[in-house]
Amino acid sequence: MELVRNWLVSLPQDLKIAFDAMDDENLPRPVREAAAGVVVYVVSPNDFIQDRNDAVVSYADDAILLRLGLEKALGAGEDEQAFRDRFPELFEGLADDLSLCKGVMGELMAWLESKVPELPKLDYKGKKAAKYLDDSELRETLYDDHIVFRTDYPVDDSTIGDKLKKTSTVLDVMKRKKAEEARAKGASVKA
Repeated sequence: MELVRNWLVSLPQDLKIAFDAMDDENLPRPVREAAAGVVVYVVSPNDFIQDRNDAVVSYADDAILLRLGLEKALGAGEDEQAFRDRFPELFEGLADDLSLCKGVMGELMAWLESKVPELPKLDYKGKKAAKYLDDSELRETLYDDHIVFRTDYPVDDSTIGDKLKKTSTVLDVMKRKKAEEARAKGASVKA
């Protein structure tokens, strides 16, 4: 839980890093599209997991998907490694941290990982995330929304307080959303 708590507190700064990846023309186009999808996912009020009763918990998936999206998008290329090297606070030890999450979260982490390929295809204000790379007006709109998100973000060390003492606090919300999604798709859900 300490790892997720730290990720939640750093989410606004990490979102800035995702925005930098989106704008970095040295990165391959698919990486930039994935980064745009990450930004869209985080700033959108209608993401996969929402918990109206607890603002802290409702951002846990954002913090995890931001890391998953960037980690999976960035390949082994020189420019991609240079980008990672610019932001050691996010990328140093990330693979191990994500493995730890997978060990604790199990099938829920696999479920979140299944969302990563969809990030560049997300719709935001009627446009696919990848479109925000090519249209300067759309990019400016997304940038403004990213600034609003960072300004209005309700989680910091003081607001997180005792809200995340147990992993079940986050996992229960994700399990409910996964079950709702499965029901909507008409799939049977294991109890």
